[in-house]
Amino acid sequence: MECGNTSRVRVCHLTSVHSVYDIRIFHKECKSLAKAGFDVTLIATASSANTETVCEDGVRIITLSKPRFRWERFTKTLWKIYQLSKKANADIYHFHDPELITVGLLLRLHGKQVIYDVHEDYPLQILSKYWIPKRLRWIVAKGTELIERFAIQFLSGVVAATPAICKKYPPYKSVTVQNFPLLSEQLSDLQTIPYISRPPRCVYVGSISFMRGAHEMVQAMEYIPAHLNARLVLAGIFTPVSLMNELQRLQSWQWVEFVGWQARKDVNETLNQSRIGLVVLHPVVNYLESYPIKLFEYMSTGLPVIASDFPLWREIVAGAGCGILVDPLNPIEIARGIEYLLTHPQEAFEMGERGRVAVQQKYNWEAEAEKLVRIYRELSEQSSQNDRSKR
Repeated sequence: MECGNTSRVRVCHLTSVHSVYDIRIFHKECKSLAKAGFDVTLIATASSANTETVCEDGVRIITLSKPRFRWERFTKTLWKIYQLSKKANADIYHFHDPELITVGLLLRLHGKQVIYDVHEDYPLQILSKYWIPKRLRWIVAKGTELIERFAIQFLSGVVAATPAICKKYPPYKSVTVQNFPLLSEQLSDLQTIPYISRPPRCVYVGSISFMRGAHEMVQAMEYIPAHLNARLVLAGIFTPVSLMNELQRLQSWQWVEFVGWQARKDVNETLNQSRIGLVVLHPVVNYLESYPIKLFEYMSTGLPVIASDFPLWREIVAGAGCGILVDPLNPIEIARGIEYLLTHPQEAFEMGERGRVAVQQKYNWEAEAEKLVRIYRELSEQSSQNDRSKR
């Protein structure tokens, strides 16, 4: 299928874990590269796919069936992605999951430029993976770290989602491309409902898990005065699925509205009908120095935030004066933050406005996209020089 001018530099993004329309991968990186003049292909898994190809927003999307079991993801899916990658015959490949390191190295052996996009500190993240037995987590984490170190020697470069992650890789091969919100998208969908007129709803958007504060957010609703009629809106997918059943047994679940996974347009509408954005991740090592995209999305839509009191997040939230910092393990403290913002609507509105300005001036994707495009142009020039030297 033709999608754009195939005479341009061909780029292929690969993921075996993230959804086809992942915000960072598709909406930010792929679309930004297509807009900059690259011929872009994205290979990803989808629930109802069987090696289908479509073209959307200048990006050629090739989907294959999502594996039913985790072991299939590490075997059959990787092999299929490798085969589709070779068929794409791109000049530059860009993979987004550590399990695709082998695919990246194989493509490098074929003389391709290969970029490893590190969304999180994966060795640290493994230490909190519920599906890995606790006694094996350190071994798996250390193994992942060693594999990464070996692979980086041969890959063309690393794109890291935060400065803290970037520091873990060789500086001559690494660049930070932060996961800030799309300013153009957010500005086009901003408030149609005045803040003061919104219902007393606080919202959480993203993966819903124990480590991301699911229990504490739900439990906090029990400590908010009933006359405020506060509601917690959860938009996302439960991980694991059994967590939802566990939370539904809590008395405080009666004040929760679970809306499931939402498309971008629906997320913006949900934010536009809420007063507070929650991001109360637990103080585990891989979260302490992470930049959660939901924090900046709340800010960009003018929502005051209630956020975990981590040193890095304190610089952002307190620095912009856009919300309240809390102990994420304390439901009562989270509840007090919600109560304060609901009973001080003018102050909450002003916090939200300060957050919006901070995103417009500093925390936005447009500046990060320029860095990404620059990397690609440098790699394209290297490829051209190599091709000329072979002639």
